[in-house]
Amino acid sequence: MSAQGSPSASGPPPPHQEHTSKGANPLRRTSDRVEAWFGRFLILVFVVGLPMAALSAGLTAYESSMRTVQIQSAQRQEVTARLTSNVKGDTEGGKQQAQVRWTDGNGRVRTGTVLAEPGTPKGATARVWVDQAGAITGPPMSALGATTTGWFVGGMAAVGVIAGSFAARAGMRHMLDRRRYAQWDAEWDLVEPLWSERFRR
Repeated sequence: MSAQGSPSASGPPPPHQEHTSKGANPLRRTSDRVEAWFGRFLILVFVVGLPMAALSAGLTAYESSMRTVQIQSAQRQEVTARLTSNVKGDTEGGKQQAQVRWTDGNGRVRTGTVLAEPGTPKGATARVWVDQAGAITGPPMSALGATTTGWFVGGMAAVGVIAGSFAARAGMRHMLDRRRYAQWDAEWDLVEPLWSERFRR
């Protein structure tokens, strides 16, 4: 059987192709290597640092808010108060301040100011929150509010990491570009006289 047409028997062997790494590229400057390594570092920050920062900040804010929920829930209570006078004004307007009266746990009569709808009659009941001193205050923070705070702080931490990374990359590139321009100016100062002399001949 003839060996003609066999790939292994005809033609010279294909030339060996050498693959050079990026680091072996003679046109690759030190500043290029620094920028490449810094870019890899920022990728590592995105992959590892961003989730850790967001999770840590979010959990810390959530735990702090939950402690606030527990403290406020223990220090505040909701009581039933009664308006001491009719609330005047147009029913189409917003709520207006009105005086209310209630009796605390020690039997003392207390008064305060709340917002009531216009036209609310005297003696109408209103649920108000009071603190340990008997002063009207807002309702305690809820568990949903604590969760929302945790998510918000975690999201802001993630945004901060992203913004900081972009700022660091822009600052590094600006610094390296200034160095490159300075090197180019220095090299051109050496080469330009040779080129000018060449065209004068």
